[in-house]
Amino acid sequence: MSSRERSLGSNSSPIWSFLLIILGVLLLLSNFFLLGDFDIVDLWPILLVVVGAQVLLRGDILPSQAFRTFGITRGSIESATLEINAGEIDVAIRALQTRNTERLIAGQFANQARPELDVRDVHAMLTLERSQTPWLSFADWEMGLSQDLPWQIVASTNFGQVTADLNNVIVQNALINTGIGDIHLVSPSEAFEPLYVRSLLGSITILTPLEHRVRISVEGGRFFGVTVNDDRYEEIEAGVYLSRDANDDYPLIDIVVMGTFGDTYLS
Repeated sequence: MSSRERSLGSNSSPIWSFLLIILGVLLLLSNFFLLGDFDIVDLWPILLVVVGAQVLLRGDILPSQAFRTFGITRGSIESATLEINAGEIDVAIRALQTRNTERLIAGQFANQARPELDVRDVHAMLTLERSQTPWLSFADWEMGLSQDLPWQIVASTNFGQVTADLNNVIVQNALINTGIGDIHLVSPSEAFEPLYVRSLLGSITILTPLEHRVRISVEGGRFFGVTVNDDRYEEIEAGVYLSRDANDDYPLIDIVVMGTFGDTYLS
């Protein structure tokens, strides 16, 4: 692994460093009998506080480890499926920055691992599994998708966050699911089937670019709230919102949002 990968892939947090310093000072004082009957075992709840602060500030329990970049050429591929099971890893999905017809996908993945690729006729199936990566690799996964073919996207995490900017991606259909984690979705301008977005415990933010025709249906219980930008959406029936000032030349995109605990933000 190059020094560039190590420097880019490491994103350490000072929280753990402060904890070690504090524990070291307390042990030193205890060894010199300056703390009386102090027992360092009584400080174990501090670990819970530190872990909670780490998750709140970074979204990860441990500092990120090194990642490796990857790229896969398109060849004769005319459609593709991207399936991600990320566990506790944060995931970012977007379109490639340029319309590169030779590149199918590019991004960063766990160190010492590559996406699994299965090609059948002109369809590619790419799979990224947390179980197939080193267990100490906590670097975020990032994917840049070709803009020139339709994608089926299935992305799930247990504790991670999913950010999907699909503005320039052609979507066949999509399912984005988190257990305990937020979802940030930018709607595509073209989707052949509905997009399903759901989270058990986390907030869901849907951003609709100007002129996009998007219909969002929100399904949730009493503990799942909805905050709507009235300048951008009109509620056409209970729990169903239609984007304002849409361009009639754009196809209608259906997004279904489902949640149990948390909030939905439509902006």
